[in-house]
Amino acid sequence: MSWSFDAELFRWKPDASWFFVRLPQELSDDVRETLTGPPGGFGSVRVEVAIGASSWATSLFPEGKAGPYVLPVKKAVRTAEGIDEGDTVTVAIALEQA
Repeated sequence: MSWSFDAELFRWKPDASWFFVRLPQELSDDVRETLTGPPGGFGSVRVEVAIGASSWATSLFPEGKAGPYVLPVKKAVRTAEGIDEGDTVTVAIALEQA
C-alpha cells in the first residue's frame, strides 16, 4: 500500500535536532488497518518514503496509542530538498513488504 499527503515539517522540541511530519489521522488509521503483522518497537511501522527527489527507508512512530503517526525527516533530506521547519512538503510513503 502507498499514500501521498501534504504536511508541515516541525521540530520535535524547540531545542531538538529531530524534525518530523505528522500524518493525517485518517491516513494513520488506514496504515493501522493495513498492517498484516505486529508493529515493531515502540509501535513503529517500516516504510519507504519520498520527498521531492529524495527517497529513503525509515519508520513511522505513533503519537500515543491511537493518535497519528509521525515520520522523521533526516537532515540530509532537508538539505537536499531545501526544506526547513514550518515548510509544507508533499510526502509519499509505502509500507515495506515483509
